Amino acid sequence: MLLRFALKNLTGAGLRTALNVVVLSLVFIAIVTTQGLLEGMNRQASRAMIDAEYGGGQYWSPDFDPYDPLSYSQAQAPLPPKLAEMVERGSAIEELIVQGTVYPVGRVFPVLIRGIDLGQDVLDLPAHTLGDSGAEIPALIGERMARSTGLAKGDSVTLQWRDRNGTFDARDVSIDEVMKTTVQSIDKGQIWVPIEVLRDLTGRHGEATLVVVRQGATAAPEVEDWSFKTVDFLLTDIRNLIMSKTLGSMIVYVIQLFLPMLAVFDTQILSIFHRRKEIGTLMAMGLTRRQVTLLFTLEGTLIGVFAAILAFLCGGPALWWLSRVGWRLPETTDSYGFAIGDVLYPYYGPWLVTLTAAILLFVTAGVSYLPARRILRYRATEALRGKML
Repeated sequence: MLLRFALKNLTGAGLRTALNVVVLSLVFIAIVTTQGLLEGMNRQASRAMIDAEYGGGQYWSPDFDPYDPLSYSQAQAPLPPKLAEMVERGSAIEELIVQGTVYPVGRVFPVLIRGIDLGQDVLDLPAHTLGDSGAEIPALIGERMARSTGLAKGDSVTLQWRDRNGTFDARDVSIDEVMKTTVQSIDKGQIWVPIEVLRDLTGRHGEATLVVVRQGATAAPEVEDWSFKTVDFLLTDIRNLIMSKTLGSMIVYVIQLFLPMLAVFDTQILSIFHRRKEIGTLMAMGLTRRQVTLLFTLEGTLIGVFAAILAFLCGGPALWWLSRVGWRLPETTDSYGFAIGDVLYPYYGPWLVTLTAAILLFVTAGVSYLPARRILRYRATEALRGKML
């Protein structure tokens, strides 16, 4: 009976109900869109870094600490037999990393020189392009590195490093390929060369800085002195960065939710004020104060239900289309530190839509109940005369 009364009252309100439903549905779509973009950013950035840098996890040499630049001078160590076996099977690849300096057009740029196997397919890197080069020391750099140094494919640049004895050495290297990647950590300040060439130049034969495990491959048991870092551990920084931006978006989330809730609150107050005699009539018909209060709360909740349905019908196809074609990003997003590429593909998981709808309905019900509580103080005789207590 209460549901029938509530539906009748809402349809009778006409334009007022329609406006509240439309506003709430737009808020629902806006919230889902915003959160879907953030979730898509998280997934896209994580996937790009896994494919291009982290693989299925990494083994770090005993003294390697990527957060401590001073550790790079001692971050190389002989490859343990267990890891060498994994590399031999193709379940992992080894990387040798040393600090160096490039001198493009008289300028000085500190870089990390990274040696990698040219035939590897564990990481999404075009290392194979260096194998086709006739240069003595072929090199691969990223687009960001190319822009900052002014280098281009086919250029030659002087590269300086220290060998295992601490002696400085320098040679000219040929930029054989400029790769496009969304992962800044393998682009900015990085120069890639064949690992055997780097070992010859530095005198670090049989040594490596880290070992990247193939995705889906089983990591070796504990390796003495070498520590295994899981993908979750390696993604901690990027996820914390995205989380910080997500927390900032929560302010917008609250504002988006507050404004339409204020409209529903005002609507309920006006409705109770104008329907005082109706409230008295309902009480005279046998409804308790709590039932009448529930009736007004139900009306507000139904507005949220209708808004969610309208959002699904109108916004659903648009969000589905956006998740397929993506959202083209401006070049300024390159400075955000996200590996998301030129197009961001939002992700609207079932949990996101369901949770947003649940929050919307819960808040709408709560906002509707707050002014309806006044009915608990009404007496039928006073309400029939149009008086309020």
